[in-house]
Amino acid sequence: MGFSGLRIGEVATRAGLNPKTLRYYEALGVLPSPFREANGYRRYPAETLDLLRFIRQAQGLGFTLDEIKEVLAIRRRGEVPCSHVRSLLRQKAVELDRKLADLVALRRRIRRSLARWGRSPRLKARVCPHIEAHPARR
Repeated sequence: MGFSGLRIGEVATRAGLNPKTLRYYEALGVLPSPFREANGYRRYPAETLDLLRFIRQAQGLGFTLDEIKEVLAIRRRGEVPCSHVRSLLRQKAVELDRKLADLVALRRRIRRSLARWGRSPRLKARVCPHIEAHPARR
């Protein structure tokens, strides 16, 4: 008697993913290895769809597959991973604040460069005087 589950194509279609993505998640250990039929076909339990939904939602919050794997490992041990998730989200918020500040500074430098475009003297430059006349600042 075989395991009644969903084949990889069914899971992929229902989850809106490519079957290669499921195999990739499995290879990384994000998804547990499914039951294999005698012919080698994968059979996934229906709960895999909930797990894939969680993965997609976590990725939408900026979680990497390694981080998702950590969270799922905590859950598989029977523990509640919410405090770990909260810590990761705090780290992500700090990192996003830093990246945002860097992007705002970059936008400021670009706008200054554009504002000086018509006023820049015709300097001799190796590539482009508009870039070389204004050293990068952070």
